[in-house]
Amino acid sequence: MAGGFPQWGDGGARTADGGDGEIRTFPFPVERSVRGVGMQIAPMGPDRTWRADAPLDRVHRIDFHIVMLLDGGPLRHMIDFTEYEATAGDVLWIRPGQVHRFSRDAEYRGTVLAMQPGFLPRATVEAAGLYRYDRPPLMRPGPAQLAALRAASDQLRREYEDTDTLPLSLHTAVLRHALTAFLLRLAHLAAGSGDAARPAEDTAFTLFREAVERDFATVHSVTAYADALGYSRRTLARVVRAATGETPKAFIDKRVVLEAKRLLAHTDLPTARVGAAVGFPDAANFSKFFQQHTDTAPAAFRAEHR
Repeated sequence: MAGGFPQWGDGGARTADGGDGEIRTFPFPVERSVRGVGMQIAPMGPDRTWRADAPLDRVHRIDFHIVMLLDGGPLRHMIDFTEYEATAGDVLWIRPGQVHRFSRDAEYRGTVLAMQPGFLPRATVEAAGLYRYDRPPLMRPGPAQLAALRAASDQLRREYEDTDTLPLSLHTAVLRHALTAFLLRLAHLAAGSGDAARPAEDTAFTLFREAVERDFATVHSVTAYADALGYSRRTLARVVRAATGETPKAFIDKRVVLEAKRLLAHTDLPTARVGAAVGFPDAANFSKFFQQHTDTAPAAFRAEHR
């Protein structure tokens, strides 16, 4: 591989069900960040590695955000079953829970940012659309946008590396402000100028998305989510459609199907156990659900992606 990544730790990986041969999940290694803060930013280059125990061409999952501002390329990067072709000046944003795979022989050069969920306050999370999985991971900024993003990332990196001029509490506060400025620029690029979601609706969708992410493996009912969040089904339908163009049920089902695809393609779990992992204790019901949403039987999907 021609390029590399900051080495953010070489332990603590989890697997999909705790066994070997499953999707490995890597947590944010806060102990390796400067002063233990919930973010890291560093250059990518040939003298750096991603992780000592994670082959670059193996599919794995992260539970934190990664943003790559590329100076090299071209390269192909797989994120949730889609191969993205990126080159210098492009941005890749991989969100928590997504599975992805690096290209072994590609040149990854530029700047890479990692951010732990919870590092930024909720208002910033909503304003920056940190969990808008409906937005594409690959962005191609124009010249002025790219210059602004690079200036913001350079400022963020200078603040991150400056450990001498401020106590830890102020250093962390400054980092949050600098990170917010960078992410708001990135969010504007990801959303496009036509995004005009009202704050109240964005808050409701964020709460719904978080609830689905937490409970999709056991709760598939729109009514259950609406009741738990204190919204009517009509209100929930309105805000989800405004954010994604989908119904709440379609949003839930899509998340269930995505996780099933991940487990079928990238683990050796039997089909029945994949179904159980996403809330279908009856294997026949899972197969029917999966085929309904993909036009493919689980076993055929697995064979196609192996």
